[in-house]
Amino acid sequence: MTLHPRRRAYGAHVGLVVWLTAIWVLVWGDPSIGTVLAGATLAVVVTRLMPLPQVQFGGRVHVLPTAYLAYRFVIDLVVASAQVTYLAFRPGRAPRAAVIGVHLRSHSDLYLTLTAELCSLVPGSIVVEAHRVSSVLYIHVLDVDLAGGVEGARTNILDTEARVLRAFASDEELAAAGLTRNPRDAAGHPGLQGAPSQEACPVPQAEIGNEEVDR
Repeated sequence: MTLHPRRRAYGAHVGLVVWLTAIWVLVWGDPSIGTVLAGATLAVVVTRLMPLPQVQFGGRVHVLPTAYLAYRFVIDLVVASAQVTYLAFRPGRAPRAAVIGVHLRSHSDLYLTLTAELCSLVPGSIVVEAHRVSSVLYIHVLDVDLAGGVEGARTNILDTEARVLRAFASDEELAAAGLTRNPRDAAGHPGLQGAPSQEACPVPQAEIGNEEVDR
């Protein structure tokens, strides 16, 4: 069943109002009726006077891929936290940090944002810049050696994007990205299936102090 675009937009607007109201209540720390009404009124005024651009979403939530996305995110959090702890207490060599550019498969703002958020929430990596037009993320990696080198870090980010697409993208969007819903159908490594050439954003490697920049 496909919702009418107007109904979908109305539902998104209501969801945003509810979300902003919840944030207002959390900020004030007072879940009283007056606080809720004030937050809801302010949320309606803000969303009417400063509407956000509409985000195109042609897919839907797929339960099993979404569960796997959440499972792998928790695993990544645990592993990355252990790695950062190891780097903090390890004597000797300093971490070899780097900023790498990764050309994503999808050109959707929604999937780019979800991928960037998931990568930034994992300790040891943070998105420093995102190019919407070219779908390139520039990510600071705390230690590229622990990430398996520059290509290993890129692979991890493309794996995250692949899981996001399998969880939320439509079949047409998956096909355009060169992916299938089931990673077992991929010929080769699922995270690299349909991966775009990283030569799409070529910049010579340079060093800035202890950091390397590789795009």
